[in-house]
Amino acid sequence: MATTTAPTKRAAPVGAGAYTMQGRRRQALIAWLFALPFVLFFGIFMLLPLVSSFVMSFTDFRSSDVQNPLNVDLVGLGQYAALFENPQFRQSMLNTAYFVVVGIPLTMAVALALAVALNSGITRFRTAFRVGFYTPVVTSIVAVAVVWRFILQDTGLLNQALTWVGVVGPDWLNSTTWAMPSLIVLTTWRNMGTLVIIFLAGLQNVPVELQEAAFVDGANAWQRFRRITLPILRPTLLLGAVLLSVAYLQFFEEAFVMTQGGPLDSTLSVTYFTYDQFGFGEYGFASAASYVLFVAIVLLSLVQFRAFRSLD
Repeated sequence: MATTTAPTKRAAPVGAGAYTMQGRRRQALIAWLFALPFVLFFGIFMLLPLVSSFVMSFTDFRSSDVQNPLNVDLVGLGQYAALFENPQFRQSMLNTAYFVVVGIPLTMAVALALAVALNSGITRFRTAFRVGFYTPVVTSIVAVAVVWRFILQDTGLLNQALTWVGVVGPDWLNSTTWAMPSLIVLTTWRNMGTLVIIFLAGLQNVPVELQEAAFVDGANAWQRFRRITLPILRPTLLLGAVLLSVAYLQFFEEAFVMTQGGPLDSTLSVTYFTYDQFGFGEYGFASAASYVLFVAIVLLSLVQFRAFRSLD
């Protein structure tokens, strides 16, 4: 009877471990050399200004102190206390909250409706419609805002069209009631293209078999959309909400070009307020305002993640 012997394990060459460690260190060194330009760029032009502005937010640094930095006093949290006592800053926070609370749901609802329409009813010219909806996104916001300013002025195209049906339109951009809604409509029109592309990609990943099975079971279109499409789209909706939150909390160009923060500060945003403070030379005050906005962006993103997670 033949006997079988177990295969013996080949011994590793002497010094193989040291060679492997040496090779890994060499690869890490090469990787760091390739990453070094970006690390230097990030550190000098991004990380250093971020740290400097954070430190500056606790001081009373002004433009008059540039030549004499020793005159700068450390005021600590008193800078933030003074910021929240400023009535103009509080108004800018209310305006920004209004813009976000109304603008984000409106933009997402319009974009989702358009994406569903493109996904279900339009097949032949779907690419052309995608390009059409996305064109405002890649168009200069300054050019778009200037055109909309002429449309929305007292004698603009919109009011001229309203007179044809016997309606006298307001002076949209000079009304404390209508200025902010006008900016929200403009921003919705300009940003919905990005969400249409994102939502359409998500809709095309919904399994057709689930839709057909629900149809056979007697579910109507709304029930199929609510019970099947929306749950599958939840990660896509979360992505859209976070992207809009970051953008809408920082809205600036629309108000800067169309209303200059007016009338009566009714369209003054936190970013516009920060911009004005830098222009006035109040660098410490402006830095504090920018970090308040940063905290607001982080908190809103966390709330959105928690809200979408609770829907599971």
